Amino acid sequence: MRRRAMLEGCVAAVAAPMFAACGLLKSDAQPADELAFDPDEFTVRKKTVATFERDKNVTYRFYDSVVYVAKPVNKTYQSLNVSVPVEIDGNTVDASKAPILLSNSIGGYLSSAAEGGKPDDGGDRDRNRELALAAGYVVVEPGARGRDLVAPDGTYYGVAPAAIVDLKAAVRYLRHNSGRVPGNTDRIVATGVSAGGALSALLAASADNRMYDRYLAELGAADASDAVFAAASYCPVTDLDHADMAYEWNWGANPLRSGELDATASRELSTAFVDYQASLELQGADGFGPITADNYGNYLVRTYLEPAATRYLTALQDSERSSYLAANTWITWSGDRAEFTWPNFLAHVGERKKGVPAFDAFDLSSPENNLFGAGTVKARHFTPFSLRRATGDPGAQLDSDLPEKISMMNPMFFLRQRNSARAKHWWIRVGTKDTDASLTIVGNLAASLANLGDQVDAAMYWDAGHGSNEDAADFVAWIGKVTGYTG
Repeated sequence: MRRRAMLEGCVAAVAAPMFAACGLLKSDAQPADELAFDPDEFTVRKKTVATFERDKNVTYRFYDSVVYVAKPVNKTYQSLNVSVPVEIDGNTVDASKAPILLSNSIGGYLSSAAEGGKPDDGGDRDRNRELALAAGYVVVEPGARGRDLVAPDGTYYGVAPAAIVDLKAAVRYLRHNSGRVPGNTDRIVATGVSAGGALSALLAASADNRMYDRYLAELGAADASDAVFAAASYCPVTDLDHADMAYEWNWGANPLRSGELDATASRELSTAFVDYQASLELQGADGFGPITADNYGNYLVRTYLEPAATRYLTALQDSERSSYLAANTWITWSGDRAEFTWPNFLAHVGERKKGVPAFDAFDLSSPENNLFGAGTVKARHFTPFSLRRATGDPGAQLDSDLPEKISMMNPMFFLRQRNSARAKHWWIRVGTKDTDASLTIVGNLAASLANLGDQVDAAMYWDAGHGSNEDAADFVAWIGKVTGYTG
């Protein structure tokens, strides 16, 4: 107290000699922490969350649009919201050590703003957030730049690798503020859907990799780890440099919803998948052995598709099950499990959503072409196959900056490097009728992680499409289990 009084006297005098008289050196003054989280800057909100048990009344503190870098390019997208439960059904909650659900709202690799506390729209992302909040967890919603952002001079400033850099910066901000921000920053669970699911997987797989350092430094990101404890990826649209060949291997025989397919390109891409799959050298679950292009259909049927159909049919009432099976005679039902073949499954799915190529479009019209734009160039090819076919030059090479950026956007790149800082707990989901990407994307991601010894909970939702989330309550319970949090 005496030292504080002396300092106040010095400041009041506003005279440099007084510093010496007070016995203080200028070096005693510490620079302000530009990235310090203010635990007192919140509003109190309430909501009723419908859980599978009952409705829960949640009172929570809401921290609105907190900028997470010191030198933001656009604060609208480089901010995050924090929701901290303080009371559930009238009972006080201490979330100071609770897991943190880092739930992004990124879709199509477009920009995503924290939105200043925009009301929930009832989507699957919101369902996870609401149930997590009602379970006593801290929920963080980070914004991120995306491929649609254009500066006044025409520069695309949200293209790769901006989105993943922003998510890493958000994690670094949380870790930098450990003890100030509510929740356990060593127990961050990243989640997202579609492109957001891909980015949550990438965030978890690429933890603390130095490839991103210069981008993070440009933003004034916190000097902290960007590792997360676990990741939940829903229908991740990822492994983009191999996604076209995987798509044609999976859905090449399925008709397009509208228009015609380039059958020659489809065959060439499907054939290329054979070598790519072999290069991964993955072992299948439950003693399946090596996963190859030749046996991948059987692997998906055995590991994911039949179990998904079995769960679905088991949950139906007897009459509903009988009706479904009568309409789908290609399924054999033995009374406790479903059986069928890969070709019959493909016929059941029917039309595919995307053309050929599905991701690196010859005319540069896909979202992913835009994702790999640069400067004032809106879209670029990111695979040699499409570049050479589009230009007619069999020797054409990708722009020199692209190989690194492509790797920076692909979790498989870091898993093949066996990144030791990666998350070790994974929740992966996709619908069986999701033709936004190949089902092998989930299959390879899950197998890669399991082969590295990680704990993987991967499953498919029967007859469900893109963005489905049919077991949100199980996911929230899984968070508590893997983080060891009991409330």
